[in-house]
Amino acid sequence: MAALFGRISPMKCLTVILVVLPLLGCSCDTASRRPVQPTAAYPAIWWRPVSAEGAPAWEILPQAAKPGEVILSKRNELGLLSNFAPTPFAFHGKRYASLEGFWQMMKYPEDSRDPRATFPGVEWAFTREQVGQMTSFAAKHAGDLGETNMTRMGITWVSFEGERMEYRPAVPGRHYQLIMEATREKVRQNPEVRRVLLATGNLVLKPDHHQEANAPAAWKYYDILTQIRTELQQQR
Repeated sequence: MAALFGRISPMKCLTVILVVLPLLGCSCDTASRRPVQPTAAYPAIWWRPVSAEGAPAWEILPQAAKPGEVILSKRNELGLLSNFAPTPFAFHGKRYASLEGFWQMMKYPEDSRDPRATFPGVEWAFTREQVGQMTSFAAKHAGDLGETNMTRMGITWVSFEGERMEYRPAVPGRHYQLIMEATREKVRQNPEVRRVLLATGNLVLKPDHHQEANAPAAWKYYDILTQIRTELQQQR
């Protein structure tokens, strides 16, 4: 630096100093005001590798997560965030054993006046109330039976409190709104679910099962949970 200044006039040296110093000061000040990104500690078990041997074909294993992601695996506490989890909640005056039970019961007749209840040749293995009290794969199986009946009847709608709505709409509609509201209640009414959801911090939530292409928004429970997590973080 001294050698450089020795080759230019004192006035030019002063000009260089006056120009450079403010820039240095500005750079340092900006760095000092840059928000510090906290490093959150997450349970290592969330990413613990699982042998693919014997794993069901539908499952996405924990180790499939990319950096900054976490799979909502049923193999650890993150399974509480699954629709399958036995996380009872009350919604519109009725109690449901799981979000999956709530979801699948909408495929079943509401009462004896429901056209689904009187359709010729269609039998229902369960009542709507029974499905609402199911969890996990039992609820999913009941829903599959209900969807088979929907196909036989040629209908594409489900219902809630007498209101019919498209089950697989191209654009999120009433069904999506109901699933969003019910998921909020599940989180609100189950403190452990809320704790686990907030514990995921800013991780990108990913499903633990392969989904159909172009699945409706209501199917993307991980996106719904991400939105609810953001709401909870803002409240805090």
